[in-house]
Amino acid sequence: MTRDPASIWDLLSADLRDAAGPSLYEMWLAPLRVARLDGADLVLTAPAQTRALVAERFGRMLQTSAEAVLGPDVQVHVEQPGSQGAGRAGELPDGRSAQPRTEAYAASLHPRQSFAQFVIGDGNRFSHAAALAVAENPGTAYNPLFLCGPPGVGKTHLLHAIGHYIQAADPGARVVSTTAEAFANGFISALNTKTIAAFKDHFRSTDLLLVDDVQFLMAKAKTEEEFFHTFNALRDTGAQVVLTSDRSPQDLAALEERTRDRFASGLVAPLGPPDRPTRMAVLRKRAALDGLDAGDDVLDVLADRVTTNLRALEAALVRTVAYASLTQRRLDAGLAAEVLADLAPPQAPTIGGGRLSVEAVQAAVCASFDITHDELLSASRAAGVTWPRQLAMYLAREHTTASLPAIGARFGGRGHTTVMHACKRVAARIAEDPAARVIAERLSTALSTGGTAPPADRAD
Repeated sequence: MTRDPASIWDLLSADLRDAAGPSLYEMWLAPLRVARLDGADLVLTAPAQTRALVAERFGRMLQTSAEAVLGPDVQVHVEQPGSQGAGRAGELPDGRSAQPRTEAYAASLHPRQSFAQFVIGDGNRFSHAAALAVAENPGTAYNPLFLCGPPGVGKTHLLHAIGHYIQAADPGARVVSTTAEAFANGFISALNTKTIAAFKDHFRSTDLLLVDDVQFLMAKAKTEEEFFHTFNALRDTGAQVVLTSDRSPQDLAALEERTRDRFASGLVAPLGPPDRPTRMAVLRKRAALDGLDAGDDVLDVLADRVTTNLRALEAALVRTVAYASLTQRRLDAGLAAEVLADLAPPQAPTIGGGRLSVEAVQAAVCASFDITHDELLSASRAAGVTWPRQLAMYLAREHTTASLPAIGARFGGRGHTTVMHACKRVAARIAEDPAARVIAERLSTALSTGGTAPPADRAD
């Protein structure tokens, strides 16, 4: 386990963000830093004006997150930068008041979320290319860029990567990163404190605005209106806007139509759940980055158990390595399976609580393409049947525990080489054809969540 302060903070901050939520994290916890790990004592620094409140209000959360990252023996202390003494998390020294940051609605870029650290796979190749194009030509290519997909697939990573790239290319560029929830809280605070002019100037005088989780603007009419005008002001000056959401603009039904239209007016780039090669690549990169000694036998278990959320996947790696270190046991596949027994049981994805079968995948594909089950399993080589059949084999490989021969047997007695060929063809097609990628990602999401995919275009 690394003892480097920056690496520890990367692990700890990710856990704290999930525990506190984006708004509270950005307002109170983002300014914290790891000063040192002295034996079992983890010393954090906080600004003088917020140290007391952080220690009192978030002490238990800090302790819990530190234990999850570093083990049960760690003790958290919070002190001011340059202080010689360490205050235990939860202690409230006399005579100190706590005030939030002046720009509580602002957020810093995550130091590790760069293009260099992003793992490209079938589910995010298009979005990665779009994000890189925006970073290289801000304000001209795809404005706004709207990144959408389920939690933990890399939206925030690409958002911050764009910010890092532009700052490196133009150190004078003004980059503002925030979350929609922090924007809303900052707007309300500005109204209450009569500092709305400063609030507007902060967001409307930037070269690049990065906003995470814009779905939180829904049901906040006044905040949505302010954001709408901010968006228009930035577009008028040629500033680049990048947004992320857990759903596409047309699915943000609670927003006004004019706002949805603005969000969809540039480029909408969906990200899908990571496939297995991507999950393995993410694990290998994280292990190398943190100096974690985990072999492929361990990573195989993690990649098979945690399949839809990359943040959860990295957290599972950290938990497994930490458990091995603290218990002084050999880090192998058996230990990994034991650690993840409760976190991610070894079972296939489910629909309505039942195990997902090859037949369930076939039914979903047939419904989406409006073909019959007999047509799917037939020997027909018509384009309107071949593409759905190959896609169904590909999805069965991704979403069930069935082996290649077992999948082939359920597709009219075909051999495992036919299934392998189909999977390769689909992987190549969705990498090159955005329309095919959207169809595959929507079906994959529907299978993972138990939802229904919209009708697919049968044209080949």
